[in-house]
Amino acid sequence: MTEYRVANKSLREIEEEEGKLSTEEHVANYIKSVAAIEECIEPFKEQKKALKQNYVENGWLDKADIKLAMKAYRMFKDEVDLEQLREFYETVGRSVR
Repeated sequence: MTEYRVANKSLREIEEEEGKLSTEEHVANYIKSVAAIEECIEPFKEQKKALKQNYVENGWLDKADIKLAMKAYRMFKDEVDLEQLREFYETVGRSVR
């Protein structure tokens, strides 16, 4: 299990020091932890954006190719049932016409 740290203390250490925390305190600790994680992730987001831009600028893929490739990747990763997706796609298509 991953241990998140806030101000060089783990959440478990903070809870032990302060006793049982209120919901408001848990929310505050959660937000601090999420903010710290998002700050760590930011350079990777920029790297991903630069990679996409590099592929477009070099003419290797266009934005539509990248968008479809990422959709396919996420569907593969999430083990989407393509037959079921096709059925829902057709159902939605019929209902919005």
